[in-house]
Amino acid sequence: MPGTTKNGYCNGSDMLLYVGTKAVGSCTTHTTTFNSETKERAVKPVASKAISSGLWKKKGVVGLSYSISAEGLVFYDETECGFKELFAMWKAGKPVTVKCMEREKTDKPYLEGSCVIASLERTDPAQDDSTYSISLENDGEPTTLDESAITENVAEE
Repeated sequence: MPGTTKNGYCNGSDMLLYVGTKAVGSCTTHTTTFNSETKERAVKPVASKAISSGLWKKKGVVGLSYSISAEGLVFYDETECGFKELFAMWKAGKPVTVKCMEREKTDKPYLEGSCVIASLERTDPAQDDSTYSISLENDGEPTTLDESAITENVAEE
């Protein structure tokens, strides 16, 4: 909204996950995990260092990846990307486009890229809501990875 300032804690309902061209339907939660693949290096310390300094290893980043998981309720009248649509995408066995963004900022995601559907699960308990969960893993480098697209106490113009 023009002229408003976001402050306080971020409400999780303000954050959206899109798979394909639609937001994940009846979503109850989604989690984005950014991973670093590391390599340890153990080297002999220089001669002037104490023996114990050789116990400390250095680490370097040799790879980056991200994964996204989401959960939702199965809804018969779904207009967004619900279980049925996700099932069809999984069945196709092809990468899907994902976007993570703040509500009302669909033109400015902080993460956008290609992912594979690593798993899709549906749970149908007796006399309770049917739920689903999806796990997505990146397929190459993201097309957008922009921390400036995440609002932090900034007045919107």
